[in-house]
Amino acid sequence: MSTQDYYTKTETIKIDGVNDLVIRSLLDRQQFYDPLGAASRLGICSASWSLFGMLWPSSIRLASALALRPVDANENILEIGCGLALASLVAHRRGANITASDRHPKAKLFLQENLRLNNLAKLPFRHGQWGEHPTPSLVDTGAALLHKKYNLIVGSDLLYEPDMPHALARFVNAHAAEQAEVWIVDPNRGHRPAFNRKMQTLGFALSSDTVLTETDPSHEKYRGHLLIYNRH
Repeated sequence: MSTQDYYTKTETIKIDGVNDLVIRSLLDRQQFYDPLGAASRLGICSASWSLFGMLWPSSIRLASALALRPVDANENILEIGCGLALASLVAHRRGANITASDRHPKAKLFLQENLRLNNLAKLPFRHGQWGEHPTPSLVDTGAALLHKKYNLIVGSDLLYEPDMPHALARFVNAHAAEQAEVWIVDPNRGHRPAFNRKMQTLGFALSSDTVLTETDPSHEKYRGHLLIYNRH
């Protein structure tokens, strides 16, 4: 993995219930590298280019929740907006059938590197993007587009803009099986009620809303929700 055009760091991440993971991420939010304009054509501006490569607190909560979920070999799982795909790595290590997806052209590269660092087998990656956008080229995405249906769809910290609830719900609906479950970890961004309403119109009932907090004073403060929706 060449990092000559941006800086990275490597950390050991502890997730209860599974072995520690070695994760390579971007050094900070100041990193940017888009010489051929692929990210720009995918709707990613310079200010948001680095966000995929940060290890966000909500991604750790999602990974921790998946670490406790019984593995079903017949279940197809999709992580959307995966960024560094921590949840996918945890599920993959436990033997789950999971696909990671993101719109960022570097997300696949970081996934491959983190699989290598943890001596894990290949993990499927697909380009996935919600909202209004032109059909991207394979040259820009570096990965095939999502097209399958999944039994479980998971994601973290995805409701960060006012237009996200409707766009995200439609995207989830497009890739969910007729009977499906959805897990979303939201760090109280403020758009949860709108997302709940849109999901309900698509047949997804909110079956669980668990408050997540950080109780260890030595860790960064955190407060959010794990939302679980079901469609039968």
